[in-house]
Amino acid sequence: MADRSVDRRRFLQSATSGAGTAAGGLTGEVTPAEMQPATAPATIAIAGTARGGPITRRWTEQRWLLDNTIRSVGMDWDQPRSLYLSAPCGPEASADFAGLRQRITKLADASPAFEAVARRREAKAQAAEREQNLVTARENYYMASIHWGAAQWPIDENNEQNRFYNQKKRECFTQYTKLADHGIEAAWIPLPGGKSLPGWLHLPPSYRGGRVPAVVSLPGMDSFKEMGVALYGDRWLSRGMAVLALDGPGQYETPLLDIYFSMAAWIDTGKAVVDWLTARPEIDSQRIGLSGNSFGSFFGTIAAAHEPRIRAVSVASVCHEPGFFTIFEEASPTFKMRFMYMSGITDEAKFDEFRKDMTWEGHAENIGVPYLCLAGEADELSPLEHTERLMRALQGPKRLVVYQDSRHSVGNVSATNLGPFPPTLMADWMAATLNGTPFPSEKWYVEAGGRILKTPL
Repeated sequence: MADRSVDRRRFLQSATSGAGTAAGGLTGEVTPAEMQPATAPATIAIAGTARGGPITRRWTEQRWLLDNTIRSVGMDWDQPRSLYLSAPCGPEASADFAGLRQRITKLADASPAFEAVARRREAKAQAAEREQNLVTARENYYMASIHWGAAQWPIDENNEQNRFYNQKKRECFTQYTKLADHGIEAAWIPLPGGKSLPGWLHLPPSYRGGRVPAVVSLPGMDSFKEMGVALYGDRWLSRGMAVLALDGPGQYETPLLDIYFSMAAWIDTGKAVVDWLTARPEIDSQRIGLSGNSFGSFFGTIAAAHEPRIRAVSVASVCHEPGFFTIFEEASPTFKMRFMYMSGITDEAKFDEFRKDMTWEGHAENIGVPYLCLAGEADELSPLEHTERLMRALQGPKRLVVYQDSRHSVGNVSATNLGPFPPTLMADWMAATLNGTPFPSEKWYVEAGGRILKTPL
């Protein structure tokens, strides 16, 4: 029988990009051979090319429905993507994302639309730098890097286009680091076997020497390390904490380095990250915390379960369902295909077997350090009951904060606006906990009016 499946890359058609050769090597940065500057591909993968990424049954059957949904609801159909990409960029990026929300009416629009904005921001940065308007250059290089990274999101294979976008993201972010208002340097975290995880180490603007606490920041499935620290007023840096913003195994850049998700890889990551941080003269090895968002909440839990030198864990917008049936089988089919790519698996049946072992069970019981969890009462991707079970398994002090009416992405409801603001709550808790401030184990239920109902946990 002929293959009637739909190649996902047919979603990613666009006109010729018009790009020439990518900018030269990253000044002052040593990168793996795979990450040397790429040449801009002539086109984004067009219909009829050989399939290289994962395909799922639901993707094939629901392709028409997905584009109709995006046309009706907009680019934030599955999560508030335009909001969380815009937030770290500051107010100037608002117009970028207003335009993107109008431009993206089907999935095939996403990469070309973000690329166009990235090119415009990069050109503005280069012009400002030539004129010695270095603050303007800084801001536009940062925004360009975020848009280049966003352009990668729909691409679930290690093709030329993905590598090109990734390289442009790194180039723009590297230019930003040279102009930033705080110290930033590229980090490569060695793993067993010889490969290294990519990250960026940020020091607080106030840093003048000595040792400071540090937070390992883990993004979710559809976000990336460059957006892990805000352009200005970052919640961690402003409280005197350094940040190691990391793409862990399977996340964003790492599949391009042939580093894929596995439970074993994340177990190794906790130790590798802490070993790297403790070797840094700027970092207080006794005050290292970890913060994970969305799927980073699961990854971070596994890493912390096997690395006791991580002294505090905070997670939000959680993914805690063992086996992850809800997100992979009942939500947008893009989630499952994305994670198959992250795992280096293209066969759906093999992935379905593989994901049965994706669980915090047998791991979270090892965690005895303080743990903060922020979850939505109406999480549509990870039912709250699984998070409640995880919290009961933890052995140390813990706080579960549930926001009334909030869905998976905690925010944009009355409870988060009138009650404790989630990013601020996490940052204040992390700073206090790493400084040794104790707290009772409790469940907080934040009502729509902002009132907090506290019960023992």
